[in-house]
Amino acid sequence: MIRNPILPGFNPDPSIWRVGEDYYIATSTFEWFPGVQIHHSRDLVNWTLVSRPLRRKSQLDMRGNPDSCGIWAPCLSYADGKFWLVYTDVKRYDGNFKDTHNYIVTCDTIDGEWSDPVYVNSSGFDPSLYHDDDGRKWFLNMQLRHTRDGDAGKPEPLSFDGILMQEYDADQGKLIGPCRNIFPGSPLGLVEGPHLFKRNGYYYLTTAEGGTGYNHAVTMARSRDIWGPYEMHPNTFLITSKDTPDAPIQRAGHGQIVETPEGDVYHTHLMSRPLPNKRSPLGRETSIQKCVWHYDDWLYMEQDGLVPVADVPSPDPSIEPHMPKAVHTVFDSKTLPDDFQWLRTPEPDDLFTLTGKTLRLTGCESIGSWYNQSMVARRQEHFKFRAETKVLFEPETYQHAAGLTLYYSRVKFHFLAFSHSEELGRVLDIMSCEADWPNGNLTFALEQSVQISGSEVEMRADVDHHILQYYYRTQADGDWISIGPELDASLVSDEAGRGIHGSFTGAFIGMMAFDITGQKLPADFDYFNYIPQ
Repeated sequence: MIRNPILPGFNPDPSIWRVGEDYYIATSTFEWFPGVQIHHSRDLVNWTLVSRPLRRKSQLDMRGNPDSCGIWAPCLSYADGKFWLVYTDVKRYDGNFKDTHNYIVTCDTIDGEWSDPVYVNSSGFDPSLYHDDDGRKWFLNMQLRHTRDGDAGKPEPLSFDGILMQEYDADQGKLIGPCRNIFPGSPLGLVEGPHLFKRNGYYYLTTAEGGTGYNHAVTMARSRDIWGPYEMHPNTFLITSKDTPDAPIQRAGHGQIVETPEGDVYHTHLMSRPLPNKRSPLGRETSIQKCVWHYDDWLYMEQDGLVPVADVPSPDPSIEPHMPKAVHTVFDSKTLPDDFQWLRTPEPDDLFTLTGKTLRLTGCESIGSWYNQSMVARRQEHFKFRAETKVLFEPETYQHAAGLTLYYSRVKFHFLAFSHSEELGRVLDIMSCEADWPNGNLTFALEQSVQISGSEVEMRADVDHHILQYYYRTQADGDWISIGPELDASLVSDEAGRGIHGSFTGAFIGMMAFDITGQKLPADFDYFNYIPQ
């Protein structure tokens, strides 16, 4: 069986494509750099990260992008002997306006050097590129409206105004011909994430609707003419959990159709697995469902109904899903392991270097910065895990800090920090921002900082669903000492604070250093262990 989610942890908005026997899924990365994750599989069961295409300054610079902006909803395809990737770089989220710039990059191989981007438009987000069988290419994206709703006469801070389509001329690198709104969506509203698929003379349009929260859904429509009009699926929706609040898979929506070489049909979708308090620290993950075409030429999930399931028949029943494994990272090379990312900047040398023995973080701006923040972290992929690291640091003021953070955004994090106290000298402290949106004020879990000697300390974070407990030790192979109370790990989630319609990523666990004196005091990290429990 395929066990969902197939891409656990923060991996939303899956766009799937098959080339021969190879399947690829591209997912959103928002403000995390490099941009876009592409995973590969030969069996739809087990997936491996093979590329993050947007890794040069000429392709992407997100310094100043607010939390949960950046790369939204990429669309991956293959045509004319090369891969195509369409994506949005969102520069503003709040208020009536969204600044959403859409681009296309290409590459001959999935893991090669992708081209510099070709700008397409800025009329809305969630772009896709459809390659028709006559050779023409069609660019789709949702349309944003910032003006008054004419009937109600009131300003709408967020208005989704249907799906736009226009022909794309690849030779000229620009849109040509008429631009039309081809699909207004269903009454559920908030239509986005368009993908076209052609079969038996029909153009099938799947979209995401209902917002990316608990009303999310995959909506389906079809037309004989690519311009429409599009008739709705008999059930309106292909996949949704919106009417089954107790289902283990929630927030199901936004995905794409793929066919196996044998003609079996699957549909990816994003999802979440909320804790009992309805918070999803693992963020929006990627799942897949098996589907079938019925006599009426409409697609349905194989198990009937609309609710996605955790275990799905795979194309090859002999393939077993890989079991979770501990990842022990020693920073003894000049290349950052693929598990890790950083925030926003295309110039990582300003934030960190690999010395061949350690990962050296250069103390930069604060943990709440949107510009140059020295953090190297990896996704939380399990509800229960342990993370460990060792830091060498010589703080001289409380404006210096380095340590281990469970992080979502500038307003949702916990940070075990090695710092300096005017009264105690070198200390450990715990700084948290407990979903204080939009202010970002800190809380401090310790009544008094813990004094330590020397310049080396090992740190550990144990996460068990909604509970985080920090530990430390100053002697190699010594006993771990708990520090501070149990913390609320669930606030590092989509739903906490601003909520699911303003928070789109997921929890990361990693290493952080700041020096807000501006003198760039470095911190060296020897290793990083991530151990599922």
